[in-house]
Amino acid sequence: MTNTRDELETRGPTSGPPPLLRFVAAKLGGGVVSLFLVAVLGFFLFRVLPGDPARTMTRSTPVSAEQLAALRHRFGLDQPLYLQFRDFLLNLLHGDLGTSYIYNRPVAELIVERIGPTVLLGGTATVLAVLVGLWMGTRAAWRQGGAVDRWFTSVGLTLWSVPTFWLGLLLLMALGVGVGPLPGLFPVAGMSSPDVPAGVVARVLDVAHHLVLPCLTLVAVIYAQFMMVMRTSLLEEMGAEYLTTARAKGLREDLVRRRHAVPNALLPTVTLIFLHLGLVVAGAITVETVFSWPGLGLLTYEALRVPDLPLLQGTFIVLAGSVIVMNVLAELIYRFLDPRVRDS
Repeated sequence: MTNTRDELETRGPTSGPPPLLRFVAAKLGGGVVSLFLVAVLGFFLFRVLPGDPARTMTRSTPVSAEQLAALRHRFGLDQPLYLQFRDFLLNLLHGDLGTSYIYNRPVAELIVERIGPTVLLGGTATVLAVLVGLWMGTRAAWRQGGAVDRWFTSVGLTLWSVPTFWLGLLLLMALGVGVGPLPGLFPVAGMSSPDVPAGVVARVLDVAHHLVLPCLTLVAVIYAQFMMVMRTSLLEEMGAEYLTTARAKGLREDLVRRRHAVPNALLPTVTLIFLHLGLVVAGAITVETVFSWPGLGLLTYEALRVPDLPLLQGTFIVLAGSVIVMNVLAELIYRFLDPRVRDS
């Protein structure tokens, strides 16, 4: 006892922040570094795209060489690359993403206007994909090897492997335009109709009507990820000793699944949900382009056609940054949810 007390006195009080605080600081610091690297990558990545923005913007108007030079000077395209990079970083530190070439408006304003439709589409699709995926993954695992398991797994993996734009085009033709004598059931483009009646309810229903096809496309592609993770996680839990104990107490099989197995199997799925929230926002470019949904994805596609460098840089930072932010949140939340990780 004396030796132990002497050792503690010799070592002195423990110094440094608690492990949890160090963990949070490390993850937040890593996220900031990743965001900086994304900004640097976004600047240089779009500088190698073919095409001259000045010529593209004036292709329908005859202009002289002096006018083209004046336009390049206006946008700073005549400066050396290192000076453009310096100005980009300084403006970024002040929250200035630059001015769009084609819209002649601040990029930040354009992103704020378009981020709402993207969040609506991506958020709705993620919620539906999570609900469908968790339900199907639970049923497939509990009936492992049966007809339900084989059917759910086969359909899910098939849709997961289909290119998003291709599936969107199929749904657009089948349910939007119509096939043969079957008429189209849903709008094929945009977020709202020009002739929608006045009133909040009518507008909400109109937006929901336009949302069906792009949302269905995203859900069909991504729900299988949640289903397969839930299925695998639940299969690992089904052989645990605490489930045998619960059955020995006389609990029905349905209660064993809902009260004991499913809550423990949800932990990996929770982190996947947060990771996929960022990926859905970034991956909605093709869906928004196919259905002309007025979000960040369509804005990115329009910027690529010029190329509108400030607009491309701004949307790239926001889309890639959403993935990084959700990644950090997933790691933090998982540490708080799982006691095995929290206590390590």
